[in-house]
Amino acid sequence: MQTTIYYAQDDAYLMEQVDQKGRRERKSRSAVILSILEEHFERNKRLGEILLDLGAVTHADLAKGLTLQENKFTGKLLGDILLEESLTSSDAIERALIIQGRNIGST
Repeated sequence: MQTTIYYAQDDAYLMEQVDQKGRRERKSRSAVILSILEEHFERNKRLGEILLDLGAVTHADLAKGLTLQENKFTGKLLGDILLEESLTSSDAIERALIIQGRNIGST
């Protein structure tokens, strides 16, 4: 997918901020903009919602994980349950946690 972004001279400051962030994180301008958008739209969502948005779990798999968490593994984190039940990958959990803005390891 290709996206073109048009901006005015008034936006030059923001684009410079994007470019600086890109240099610090060794990312392209478009990767930085997409990560900012992703963070904005996903930041207040729960882990399961983000995994759904990423296509990393199905509604049925998420429902199974939540049911197991409620009935069988009451003290366990959802991400750990989804991994143990092979309902998603550790990469997907890690990405969802990064999007959510939480530390890796606290699924």
